[in-house]
Amino acid sequence: QVQLVESGGGLVQAGGSLRLSCAASGRTVTTYAMGWFRQAPGKEREFVAAISGNRIFTYYEDSVKGRFTISRDNAKNTVYLQMNSLKPEDTAVYYCAAAHQVASRLRYECDYWGQGTQVTVSS
Repeated sequence: QVQLVESGGGLVQAGGSLRLSCAASGRTVTTYAMGWFRQAPGKEREFVAAISGNRIFTYYEDSVKGRFTISRDNAKNTVYLQMNSLKPEDTAVYYCAAAHQVASRLRYECDYWGQGTQVTVSS
């Protein structure tokens, strides 16, 4: 089993930045693709970003490309999401996810989920 705990959410003004962290425990996730999803009120959960275990491959949802950066520190079993130039439409609960498969498939199937962290962007 893998436990995922997110942190770093909060309230920020439009144009600001936040960095989310996701700490994994239970087993090393070096061979797992890791990623982030988000769910806004009244909407379905959507894919945001994914990164391969070897950190070579990254994938982003179109609306966050150029603004968000996913990274990971395998020594710390932690994945990050740096969010810059935040917009009110980025407001959502952000979830960390892990998948024991290629990163390109994480948006379709995940094995583990965190509890989520709230990000609110005010206009």
